[in-house]
Amino acid sequence: MPTVLVIDDNPAVANALDVLFSLQDIRTLSAESPEAGLALLEREPVDLVIQDMNFTADTTSGKEGEALFRAIRDARPDLPVILLTAWTHLETAVELVRAGAADYLAKPWDDRKLLATVNNLLELSETQRELGRMRAGSRARRRELARRYDLRGLVYADAATENVVALACQVARADVPVLITGPNGSGKEKIAEIIQANSSVRDGPFVTLDCGALPSELIEAELFGADAGAYTGANRPREGKFDAADGGTLFLDEIGNLPPAGQMKLLRVLETGRFERLGSNRERRVKVRVISATNADLPAMIEAGAFREDLYYRLNTIEIRLPPLAKRPDDVPPLAEHFLAPDKRLSDDALAALKAYSWPGNVRELKNTMERASLLAAGPAITVADLGLRAAASVPAARDQEPGREQIEAALERAKGVIAKAASELGLSRQALYRRMDKLDIERT
Repeated sequence: MPTVLVIDDNPAVANALDVLFSLQDIRTLSAESPEAGLALLEREPVDLVIQDMNFTADTTSGKEGEALFRAIRDARPDLPVILLTAWTHLETAVELVRAGAADYLAKPWDDRKLLATVNNLLELSETQRELGRMRAGSRARRRELARRYDLRGLVYADAATENVVALACQVARADVPVLITGPNGSGKEKIAEIIQANSSVRDGPFVTLDCGALPSELIEAELFGADAGAYTGANRPREGKFDAADGGTLFLDEIGNLPPAGQMKLLRVLETGRFERLGSNRERRVKVRVISATNADLPAMIEAGAFREDLYYRLNTIEIRLPPLAKRPDDVPPLAEHFLAPDKRLSDDALAALKAYSWPGNVRELKNTMERASLLAAGPAITVADLGLRAAASVPAARDQEPGREQIEAALERAKGVIAKAASELGLSRQALYRRMDKLDIERT
């Protein structure tokens, strides 16, 4: 039976939570002071803490709650903590979420929301403990992950990817939003598929939307749908992605490109599960697991006023950082073999060249390279010449540098001027590529 520790100087709060949790077969411990709570934490097995933000009658600063939270983090860094706060403590609560608190709820709380949050966090903690018991060597762990979870055919061998896969499997069963960060072409959608395939809604739809592939004026209609006449050309009602994903998962790629109005509406759906179609006043309700991904620096966008901070923290309940392929070198050989035509094989020189290359376009570039080499190779063995790798990107020291003029022009030529394709190959967003082109005085076509 999981155990929740409630630290609140109001006995009525502890009693109410004890009754609520007992109906869910959750054991409750209570303490009326930070000191008593920390003492219980030392003596008892505790899976989650719910703590108040204020413990004295003459102050409403929330400083006591902040000190308690930091003491809990020092004692048990992995223990999830939910903050109960009055409106006067909201700013402090948000700061503590940034510092690692699992969530905050305002008093009086909503029982259903509190139970959902607690159950998700307890499930996540149990999964983390379960996977922690599996760590007995990298190869054995990979075999165990593949046996226990649906990895959607993912091919990998690098320890960095293994950690990402393990985390994706950990968070799959907890019904919380996940943000996947990493460069273009690194495999973020595959990680989202793994989360969906191992979640409680694995049998539901998996719906994707690339927020960077649509004009800003159409994204809201794509997300939420539209009634006939909602905008020019809307001749009939249009189902949105949230409707299509009801009972399943919605994967929002390039979430940093979502316009401000769409950000506000998305935040509301995450908080309430409700939305209206464009041109409609009728409220719709859905149950959707949202997984988002971006190659953008969202904290920097928040600083610049381009992305909502409250939305960021709602999307970022769990963040999974997928490194670029250059930082996962052991993945290159098995992926290259996987992408080769069945009647082809890599020569030793070709394999060495693949390992030395920096892969600015990540897995997507590797896939394209192997498919091209399979078509061009004269015999069964793939040679270095068949790979057509760019010399400038073959220097390991240049892996973390911005692409130069020749690299960009070559990528644009291969992409026939399509900015999105060239940006993907270079591991950049479209906006980043445009900025780099302007800086290098490369003419936009």
